[in-house]
Amino acid sequence: MSNRRNFFKAAGAVALGATAVSRVAAASLPEAVVQSSAATQPPPSPPNGRPFNPVVTLNGWSLPWRMNNNVKEFHLVCEPVVHEFAPGMKVNMWGFNGSSPGPTLEAVEGDRVRIFVTNKLPEPTAIHWHGVLVPNGMDGVSGLTQPAIPVGKTFVYEFTLLRPGSHFYHTHLDEQLQIALGMYGCMVVHPKDARFMKVDRDFMFMLASYDVEPGAMTPKVSTMTDFNMWTWNNRVFPGIDPLVARTGDRVRIRVGNLTMTNHPIHMHGPHFEVTGTDGGWVPKGARWPEVTTDVAVGQLRAIEFDALAGDWAIHCHKSHHTMNAMGHGVPTMVGVDQKSVAERITRLVPDYMVMGEKGMHDMTEMEMPLPDNTLPMMTGQGPFGPVGMGGMFSVVKVRDDQRPGDYKDPGAYKHPPGTVAYEFTGQLEAPARAKGLPAGDAGLSVRRPSGHEGH
Repeated sequence: MSNRRNFFKAAGAVALGATAVSRVAAASLPEAVVQSSAATQPPPSPPNGRPFNPVVTLNGWSLPWRMNNNVKEFHLVCEPVVHEFAPGMKVNMWGFNGSSPGPTLEAVEGDRVRIFVTNKLPEPTAIHWHGVLVPNGMDGVSGLTQPAIPVGKTFVYEFTLLRPGSHFYHTHLDEQLQIALGMYGCMVVHPKDARFMKVDRDFMFMLASYDVEPGAMTPKVSTMTDFNMWTWNNRVFPGIDPLVARTGDRVRIRVGNLTMTNHPIHMHGPHFEVTGTDGGWVPKGARWPEVTTDVAVGQLRAIEFDALAGDWAIHCHKSHHTMNAMGHGVPTMVGVDQKSVAERITRLVPDYMVMGEKGMHDMTEMEMPLPDNTLPMMTGQGPFGPVGMGGMFSVVKVRDDQRPGDYKDPGAYKHPPGTVAYEFTGQLEAPARAKGLPAGDAGLSVRRPSGHEGH
């Protein structure tokens, strides 16, 4: 405990910590790297410093650093960005170094890091290192532990990383606006012993939600519950990259949540163990098996499993979180006979389509005209037809023949003969039914739309 106490005392005395940088110092800042591609980047080889097994940030990237007298220096630039949720929809957001979420920060347990933060936003900001043990003056709460970073100024955060784990960073000023516009990113502290809990594939992403009206480009930052875009690293399916692995790989997925609600993350196929939280790693004897783990607001969960061959869906299990651009005032039309009203409407609106009478799956196959800058509710194609999903959904793609080190999308899974569900055309016996329910009565009455009775 004395070593830890001395660390905080010494680190709190760092002259550069959380203060404006002079012109001379600013001239020696690390290059502010800007990422132009939103595609998932392959794990980089650490250019210097101690070795570690890098993470793959889903649809994202890791920020390079420079070594300066045994200190690992990063440079984050807070700025407005234009971000693509999926092809066909771009959004005005705030982020870091040209992307939202910002780049992942990766370092090693015991590293001393110096993070320069330049504010190019139109208002002040401050950065909090969520779950990371830091001296109080580096905690990034504007007005409480530091002055806000003024527009156009650069501040420095400096601390030693005391323990390995999965974390994230985000602004801690005007959160309703800044976090709601995408001001956050992943942060990983790798163990100093690279053999500790080593995995073959290590993925990470953040959960976020937005309310973007069709035709608009800027999220409504005051929305509390009625979001219409549910994202992983600010991408929605089918714009979310797959998570690719080889059969037998040990795979870790780290998921952080900065939305306004919890997300039960469910993976098909192999069962997994919950092995970590933002508070640290779960000891082996305390881990538990799951197929769904809940990630509450402000939490992070790390799961691990041994990869099995196939295309395994992974998604939030709240049904409306696997939809895009969902309206919240749409009536349920299942079982409603819309024929007569549809005939009247098409005389005035020739492109009018009846929707929802037999469920919503038909929407995956309709090529409906959409407002500018929005996405269909359900989209994406699989080898057997429309996937009928959006939002927080992707696929863990595992292949026996995936070459080591080559984790490009392998395309659709080739199922062994006799292992795909198929249509049965033989004769079936009458199925057992619940007592008192007449055959063919699904409990839904068929009625005409309100206001058209008798026509």
